[in-house]
Amino acid sequence: MSSNPIERRALAAEISRISELHGHFVLRSGATAERYFDKYRFESDPRLLRSIARSMVALVPDDAEVLAGLELGGVPVATMLAQETGLPAAFVRKEAKTYGTAQLAEGTVCQGRRVCIVEDVVTSGGQIAVSARDLRELGAQINVALCVIDREAGGLEALAKEGIELRSLYTAADLDLAVRDAGSLG
Repeated sequence: MSSNPIERRALAAEISRISELHGHFVLRSGATAERYFDKYRFESDPRLLRSIARSMVALVPDDAEVLAGLELGGVPVATMLAQETGLPAAFVRKEAKTYGTAQLAEGTVCQGRRVCIVEDVVTSGGQIAVSARDLRELGAQINVALCVIDREAGGLEALAKEGIELRSLYTAADLDLAVRDAGSLG
């Protein structure tokens, strides 16, 4: 992460400005929310995605051998993070395809390697837990998952029970603080 707190807050404010929506939304976990982070809005902005990846480099475990982006939102983050770190990326499907090579993870081999899962937004941590179990069955070693935004809705605790440390670039509270600070400066 950027050691400059002003740059860190500015990036958080920009992520929030671009991706935060208000209304009634059903989340992957089935829960509903009045606040939603549309990850595709920050993932499709090359300048913003590059800044996010550069800030996430410090979160990557020193012993990581593979960055595993989860379908679909974790893939662009893992790809850009791979560019910044030089680590190879794997792209993890929700389930193995039934045709061609019938792979669960495409790209770099995960078997027997220390894999760091990469996700965009975490609510319950459910998809990370499922994907980690699937990858572990294939022989991957997984202890850490990264995300851009932790909604602070139980994902951190649920993943800890699975033996996975969740490292987030920002929490929902971090984004709230950055928006508040940006408003008071503007």
